[in-house]
Amino acid sequence: MTEGNGEQGADWWRGCVIYQIYPRSFQDTTGDGSGDLKGITARLAHVASLGVDAIWLSPFFKSPMADMGYDVSDYRDVDPMFGTLEDFDALVAEAHRLGLKVVIDQVISHSSDKHEWFVESRASRDNPKADWYVWADARSDGNAPNNWLSLFGGPAWEWDATRRQYYMHNFLAAQPDLNFHNPEVQDAVLDTVRFWLERGVDGFRLDTVNYYFHDRWLRDNPPLAASVAGTNGATTTYAFQEHLFDKTRPENLDFLRRFRALLDEYQDRAAVGEVGDEDRSLQTLAAYTSGGDRLQMCYTFDLLGPQFSAAHIRGCVEAFEGTVADGWVCWAFSNHDVVRHVSRWTRPGGDPDTVAKFSIALLACLRGSICLYQGEELGLEEAELTFEDLRDPLGIRFWP
Repeated sequence: MTEGNGEQGADWWRGCVIYQIYPRSFQDTTGDGSGDLKGITARLAHVASLGVDAIWLSPFFKSPMADMGYDVSDYRDVDPMFGTLEDFDALVAEAHRLGLKVVIDQVISHSSDKHEWFVESRASRDNPKADWYVWADARSDGNAPNNWLSLFGGPAWEWDATRRQYYMHNFLAAQPDLNFHNPEVQDAVLDTVRFWLERGVDGFRLDTVNYYFHDRWLRDNPPLAASVAGTNGATTTYAFQEHLFDKTRPENLDFLRRFRALLDEYQDRAAVGEVGDEDRSLQTLAAYTSGGDRLQMCYTFDLLGPQFSAAHIRGCVEAFEGTVADGWVCWAFSNHDVVRHVSRWTRPGGDPDTVAKFSIALLACLRGSICLYQGEELGLEEAELTFEDLRDPLGIRFWP
């Protein structure tokens, strides 16, 4: 068996191969139909045999599962559907024995509305956590404070009858946005990161890393000219705005420095950020990974879309090389957010096996680090599900 073969040291992340594991669909050891941490541990020898350097675990934290675990109700515990903290410790120990680093998802731009922080925050306007989330008064006519939109459809604001205010949610209404302008929130979030560092975690994948801060003055986003003209093929209203004020705010850079300083207290730790920033993604990636005092690397959605041509791949690589001076990119063709690339890129009558083999060879040739989604090494295609079998809220909302 070939064990994880990455460079050991502070720069292990540079040029590494990360294998993403989506716990609920990986390996079930209890017979309840959902994968779990013990199942992952049992299959780590296979993952290590591929020669990858690290695993990335999608969320396994305690959660009501409104958004597949990306709505966290307790940042310091494992959801019972996945096991226990002891199961997690055993997973880390086995991964390290096999030479694998362990990277976990950190979902800190928002929490679940069932998190104790939000339960307290929504109880009144003057409690100790009243300002831990993004609250705003209604306009004089009762409408939302501004025109910001949710990525999952509709306004990014939900009325709360107890506080008689709106709260912001970039995603589901069950995922209220934390107020990173409040230093206490930053401290609390970083304390949860430290909790996992102390348990031996080697790194973090930062979900929606450019969504942490919002515009203090709640200014309206301007319309996106292309969508107004009806030329961008938008299927959700979110794509009709230029998102200047609801994400990618300049204050985020200082928080990322705080995050990096925490990582640097521990030996050989690293972070990769998920940047979803439309046409500004590369500029954001450059800002978030430059200077040596922010994130080690980020990935964008440039290669996670339907385009698959030499010109597109070359254009993405050249754009990165021309924009990002001293930063670092993590390339990926598939992950949990998109249809598997073998299905996206195999033309009618084409050979999926050929696409799968060529794609993984191409990915491995790109300068940067890479992520492989579970089953990518097998050339797995997208599963066909009926509407009744869907669990993903975005897939349900925008069916078909």
